[in-house]
Amino acid sequence: MKNEKHSLLAFGSLLLGASLIGLAPIFVRFSELSPSWILFYRMSLSIPMLLILNLILNKDNPLKLNSLKSYIFCAIASLAFSLDLAGWHWSIELTTISNATIMVNTAPVYVILFGVIFLNYNFSFKNLLSIIITYTGVIGLIYFSTKTGISSLVGDLISLVAGILYAIYLIIVSRLGNESALKIIFYTTVFCAFYALILGMIESNQSWPSNANEWLNLIMLAILCQVSGQFFITFAMPRINIAASSIGLLMQPIVATITGAILFFEVLTFLQLCFVIIALIGIYFARMTITES
Repeated sequence: MKNEKHSLLAFGSLLLGASLIGLAPIFVRFSELSPSWILFYRMSLSIPMLLILNLILNKDNPLKLNSLKSYIFCAIASLAFSLDLAGWHWSIELTTISNATIMVNTAPVYVILFGVIFLNYNFSFKNLLSIIITYTGVIGLIYFSTKTGISSLVGDLISLVAGILYAIYLIIVSRLGNESALKIIFYTTVFCAFYALILGMIESNQSWPSNANEWLNLIMLAILCQVSGQFFITFAMPRINIAASSIGLLMQPIVATITGAILFFEVLTFLQLCFVIIALIGIYFARMTITES
């Protein structure tokens, strides 16, 4: 009974964390800044909170990683993660929130492909089936999108590339299994803030929030999505099985799709909803088959 309660608590934590991250497109859409500057503030405003969490929860050597290699891996992974999030932020501005979020969540498909090519994963029929199902949903979402034109198509393609970058991030971070997850989140956030600063300076001269509402918007993005969302997911993942985690993480695109419909009137047609479900089923199976590869 005690283990069941712990599992339910962990699963609830995962659902909460994924849901909070799913709220990120709201803050991106409401911001007046360019996508990379939004990313910079998302990361930089999170650093003090993550520092405090590390000092409280990792009292012995709260910021020290086990080796120089770990710092290097964090830096490389963070570059991929920065480009992933910047791309996702851009795609949110160009296409629907549903399309952008679901397509960036196709990362497990690319984890499988990169694993087969570079890490000697076994490629199975289940892997192939998950890829076919996922891309059936993705192609349907692009073809039947309510937003039409070149900019929408570019947004869809950017979010797919962002999914590839997120897969690279996940593969590199998986090499850091002997490190504290909270320390990894802290260092990836620090590196991401640095990379986002460079991208922001290239992207736009408007770097400073112009009013209190913009500051509040960015602070909420940092607290809810970057710190709280990541923390709850980090707490939950080691405590539940892969099937439960694969289901729980689907809350991110689901919440993003619902909020897009409610706040930005991006209501899905029945046909679009069918392709959303197909894509989510494919993503779920891709996550499940990663552990079997």
